[in-house]
Amino acid sequence: MRNKKSGYYTATGDDGTTGLLGDARVPKDHPQTEAVGTLDELSAALGLARAFARSPEARDLAQQVQRHLYQIMAEVAATPENAARFRSLGPEQVAWLEAQIAALEAQAPPPKVFILPGDSQGGAFWALARTIARRAERRLVTLQRSHGLDNPALLAYLNRLSSLCFVLEVWENRAAGVARESRAQG
Repeated sequence: MRNKKSGYYTATGDDGTTGLLGDARVPKDHPQTEAVGTLDELSAALGLARAFARSPEARDLAQQVQRHLYQIMAEVAATPENAARFRSLGPEQVAWLEAQIAALEAQAPPPKVFILPGDSQGGAFWALARTIARRAERRLVTLQRSHGLDNPALLAYLNRLSSLCFVLEVWENRAAGVARESRAQG
């Protein structure tokens, strides 16, 4: 097998490992890699939500959150001795999310019943992003317990982000003219 260099791949991961930000390599199924991969997947889902969002405000929110996620990915992908160097997300960004949720909630009060995702195309993408945000949060909890991730703002941010995604799902459904709430019934 030949390994040609390319601008799109390095071939250094062909052995099942990947590099961290620092001088270390870990298996591709390592908790750090799982966490970074899930955050990357979340950013892609937010990209879908942004592409289908009806309002410029929702698109702007998604884009800012995607930028925050890249900051989180850098910190999570760093070796323990380099993590502080890549730390740029803190309580201020958590407070920013809380302010965004409050502003949206004033325009779209919480539903009184559980809703089924899919009442609108855009809303469905926000629901997908919400579930991936929850999984990313679980991956960071695992990483925190097993490898000493020590920035509590990361977990708080992902927790609030899943709430923001839910509010945006409701908001998007209303913007699409979906007046009913699909009830999750058995």
